Amino acid sequence: MDKYVNNLWKFEEEKGENYCMKQDALSKINELPKRQKLLIVDDERGIVDMMAEYFAPRYQVYTACSGTEALQKVSACPDLILLDINMPDLDGLAVCRKIRSYITCPILFLTARIESVDKLEGFRAGADDYIVKPFDLDELGARVEAHLRREQRRQCSAAVRFFGELVVDYAARTVVLNGELVLLSKREFDIVELLSLHAGQVFDRERIYETVWGIDGEGNSDTIMEHIRKIRAKFAVHTLHSYIETVWGCGYKWNG
Repeated sequence: MDKYVNNLWKFEEEKGENYCMKQDALSKINELPKRQKLLIVDDERGIVDMMAEYFAPRYQVYTACSGTEALQKVSACPDLILLDINMPDLDGLAVCRKIRSYITCPILFLTARIESVDKLEGFRAGADDYIVKPFDLDELGARVEAHLRREQRRQCSAAVRFFGELVVDYAARTVVLNGELVLLSKREFDIVELLSLHAGQVFDRERIYETVWGIDGEGNSDTIMEHIRKIRAKFAVHTLHSYIETVWGCGYKWNG
């Protein structure tokens, strides 16, 4: 019986160690920086393979050999698309027009067309750049990096807004006023976020409550008054400016 217990204890100990090792490995994988995603679209398999091999060490690469396949692969939410124009089933211009309304990432056209009118047509379709075949892979790689850096800067600038002496960082969920960090609760920041992202727009208490707490939130819209009072008090320590303005009989608006 003792031998059985000892063996069972040893098995459980080893299982626990293996579980911990597995969890540690998974946590390390999750800590790795996520690679940006490229979608390469060209009806010439050799060109696709060449570019995929070149970019694979630095990016997560998706490929498509037709316009129709490209429309399916767009669901991977690429960070940049390299798109050939001359494809038989659905050309790059048509693909670009179809996806541009809901895809904001840079689109770089790959084509043998070199006439100005062709380039204008590509830009009007929604392209961000034009790479003429045959191209140098290193130059293409440099252009891809440049567009991705530009896109990152654009996203970062969209994640932070400046209202005079006040800075709202939506990604970090922080508010800095006159160089001092203003400590807000989660709900208080949610209210600041809602109002500041729609500066000048009037929100009544019910709409603020439903947006921040949800329609199934426990409580009522009267709590909005108390939260806004606290936000104003915290802002008043650093400024005389009233960022949240009361519109009597209507609600509140952001006064940046």
